Amino acid sequence: MTDQMFYVVGGEYADTSFKDLAHGGEPDVHGPFPEREAKDFWRTITAKTVDNAMIRYVLKADEEINGQIYWVVGGEYADTTFKNPAPGKGIEAFGPFEKGAALDYWRSITANTVDYAMVRYNIRENWGDR
Repeated sequence: MTDQMFYVVGGEYADTSFKDLAHGGEPDVHGPFPEREAKDFWRTITAKTVDNAMIRYVLKADEEINGQIYWVVGGEYADTTFKNPAPGKGIEAFGPFEKGAALDYWRSITANTVDYAMVRYNIRENWGDR
């Protein structure tokens, strides 16, 4: 069992892309809860709003809410399109970090690989959700 905490986040959105809230502002944030309680709260709140297709609530882990959603991702690639890893190599992922810490880690790792044209690292948001 994990001690990870979760939040229930959402509200009424402007459209079904669920990117912008209907009246601007910030989404409702409920929690933190242990995972089971967060799921129970999510079921309760979504049951109350089931008739409005513009309302959505999702579970988010504590690190997402507190800004630790950035990853440094990359490695050695097969060519300069940087789409496929080099033979026998895989994509490396480091994180999650807060934004500033991700940038610091990226600077460190790229400073060590600056002489290698086939090595590239990027900062990705929410990459670990995949």
